[in-house]
Amino acid sequence: MAHINLLPWRDELRKQKQQQFAVVGAGSAILGAMLVLLAHMQMEGLIEKQNQRNQFLDKEIAELDTKIAKIKDMEKTKNALLARMDIIQQLQRSRPQSVHLMDQLVYTLPDGVYLNKIAQQDQALTLSGVAQSNARVSAYMRNIDSSQWLASPKLDVIETKDSERRRSAEFRLRASQATSTASEESKEEQS
Repeated sequence: MAHINLLPWRDELRKQKQQQFAVVGAGSAILGAMLVLLAHMQMEGLIEKQNQRNQFLDKEIAELDTKIAKIKDMEKTKNALLARMDIIQQLQRSRPQSVHLMDQLVYTLPDGVYLNKIAQQDQALTLSGVAQSNARVSAYMRNIDSSQWLASPKLDVIETKDSERRRSAEFRLRASQATSTASEESKEEQS
């Protein structure tokens, strides 16, 4: 039999397989690197889009913050104007009260009672005067109690004095100014 040497053929086959393995390995490495690069580019694109969105939102938020600040200033101005309007309306409503108060002070004053001093603090009134008798002071207090614009008479001091064969009673009483809602509503409806 002839002697056939198969070693070079096997060596050649082994070299071909090593070359194929190297080509497949290199191809796989290149393909893997391309996939990683593609994924990286895709992620970079998504990050860039998100950054653009964030910048747009930041710009819009800054614009809205300036608008909100303007609105808050407008609300402060509005509240100040409303407070002024309330004060003006209260003054308008209370304007006729002083006239009614003076009218009621005269109307409720019985004969023989004279007022020396009238002091008012908010709705509280302090009335000082002279009466011919204690009964006239009592009548004055009843008149105040039945008045539409005066209420809650309370006697602080009453002193009886005799001078030149005359007897008089000096008094000081407190009352409060009442607001007549029914008469105000009817006047407002007429206006």
